Amino acid sequence: MGKTLIKNALLVNEGITHEADLLIDGERIAKIAPSITSESAITIDAEGSYLFPGIIDDQVHFREPGLTHKGSISTESRAAIAGGITTFMEQPNTNPQTTTLEKLEEKFQMGAQSSYANYSFLFGGTNDNLEELKRLDKNACSGVKLFLGSSTGNMLVDDELVLEQIFRNTEMVISAHCEDETTIRQNLAKYQNEFGDDIPVKYHPKIRSEDACYLSSSKAVALAKRTGARLHVFHLSTAKELELFSNDIPLSEKRITAEVCLHHLWFSDEDYEKYGTHIKWNPAIKKSSDREGLWKALLDNRIDVVATDHAPHTLDEKDQAYMKAPSGGPLVQHALPAMMEKMLQGKISRETMVAKMCHNPAILFDIKDRGYLREGYFADLVMVNPNDPWQVNRENLYYKCGWSPFEGTSFKSKITHTFVNGHLAYEHGAFSKERRAKRLTFNRS
Repeated sequence: MGKTLIKNALLVNEGITHEADLLIDGERIAKIAPSITSESAITIDAEGSYLFPGIIDDQVHFREPGLTHKGSISTESRAAIAGGITTFMEQPNTNPQTTTLEKLEEKFQMGAQSSYANYSFLFGGTNDNLEELKRLDKNACSGVKLFLGSSTGNMLVDDELVLEQIFRNTEMVISAHCEDETTIRQNLAKYQNEFGDDIPVKYHPKIRSEDACYLSSSKAVALAKRTGARLHVFHLSTAKELELFSNDIPLSEKRITAEVCLHHLWFSDEDYEKYGTHIKWNPAIKKSSDREGLWKALLDNRIDVVATDHAPHTLDEKDQAYMKAPSGGPLVQHALPAMMEKMLQGKISRETMVAKMCHNPAILFDIKDRGYLREGYFADLVMVNPNDPWQVNRENLYYKCGWSPFEGTSFKSKITHTFVNGHLAYEHGAFSKERRAKRLTFNRS
């Protein structure tokens, strides 16, 4: 690999936006300075565009192995780099599930063979794999995932004795999906008695309710405090849960952290009438007051990370009646353009957006040499033109499932270039045929 010189970009990094040049040499950032010249480098003029560190998405479901009719590591990571996401952490609820060391390494082999973006995988905890989890090296993968609400197969961890042992027996970040299963089942029974299986989707946030979320997340936080475990709560969806999280210490010192996903920042329960089951997610999209509470907590640092929970399903699957329609939707291609829209509206600063989508995931998961525009770091970069309007439609989607909840939405910003380890992987709608993605490494002593 040779050199690439990006000139006149607006670099957004570590709380500062400034115009500068950036030189890539091989896989890494060689130099950042007000003016750089290089006769041997390919030059890209980025005048008027932002240059961000590549987005790190700590929660995706790319459906491989076993569910590849919905998506694969190849198809969804390709869509991710078109969305400026250069690193992803994929979840364990595939088929088979990633709940043994053998299956974890098989996932890494799949990533090495087909991923367009840098990759790591979470190891799934269950009621019966504690001994396997104890054998997991803390630098092997991004962390441990626990489903504390209903999930695929046997991945619901509802044995409280086992749960406490998991919290006591890993130094890794424990990422948790928090919804109380008993509460959900009681709520569901009420609406099934009234509507049968064809429950109107507007009742989804009543079934997977605020109480279900708070009961589970508060128990997880209390357990983390009691055991000293490192807990990261995925996809918060309610304002009530935000009282569980603090903003009075730096992220690097926090033992309990939180994430919000794009859809909970964008949609509210008022949108179910228009979008139906296409915006059915777990946890459910709730009231507009919850959405505003999430925004407030994101900006005051009670929430540390923005992610996607990208979870594609086919349209045939999503268009079924409520009880049969699966939860989840495709988001990796549109997360950054959507957040840019909020930035341009004044909802969030560009520096805070970069902190929540790039710096903080790197800090939280101890990722080595990524998440920042720094000399010596891997050249994972995304260039965004903030004044190039476009509209999402079926013809410009890269998801294997072929649909998006953002269809018909117009964005003012367009991703023009994505670099993965110094390699120009995506440029103006065209993908490189080469893949230069790498397995993540970590700074965990």
